[in-house]
Amino acid sequence: MKHENQPAKTTEHAKVDPMTNSLSDEELMFHVRNGVGESLGELFSRYQDPLFNFYRRLTGDRAMSEDLVQEVFFRILKYRHSYRADTPFRAWMYQIARNARHDYLRKRRPEASLEPEMSPAVVPVDTAQKSQEALLLHSALMRISEDKREVLVLSRFQDLKYEEIAQLLGCEVGTVKTRVHRALQELRQIFHQMESGKPLQGKGPHGAWPTPGSVQ
Repeated sequence: MKHENQPAKTTEHAKVDPMTNSLSDEELMFHVRNGVGESLGELFSRYQDPLFNFYRRLTGDRAMSEDLVQEVFFRILKYRHSYRADTPFRAWMYQIARNARHDYLRKRRPEASLEPEMSPAVVPVDTAQKSQEALLLHSALMRISEDKREVLVLSRFQDLKYEEIAQLLGCEVGTVKTRVHRALQELRQIFHQMESGKPLQGKGPHGAWPTPGSVQ
């Protein structure tokens, strides 16, 4: 992506250690805040895939996920001066990621005939069994409520610590643990029901449960 409106580099900035991959996220972001574009490139390399996976598991939409990853790094550059040195970069980045997704869906939702979260993901086929299990897991994940899905993706797929998630969601660590536990229980129950071919009971966040065969 292009780094427009980037402050001109000073002689001091030009002397940054070229081995940026040895710097912490926070150190890299400090350089970005001071106008060193190369440091943003290193952060992009580190978090492009994790962010894409975060969005893909939340939305099931590949194109939307790719757009949102680009939007996150655009916002990181745009709001770089708001970054505080004592803030863990990953928590700050995921807060931007959550806000970007909410803004994207708010603009898109009136035009959409299908909720983005329910769009089925395209699962790469390695083997028939792995592909089926991955599809079932994704389908089960799409069937739990959005708040449970988000906390589960953050903790189990993005490997954020409970303390980081609590900071993101503005709640206590104990509350996060409880939400993760309940989300895992519900996900496990739905997954086993789908795996055994049993009809799902009740309604999901988007109305009545689709039958397993309806998700292509």
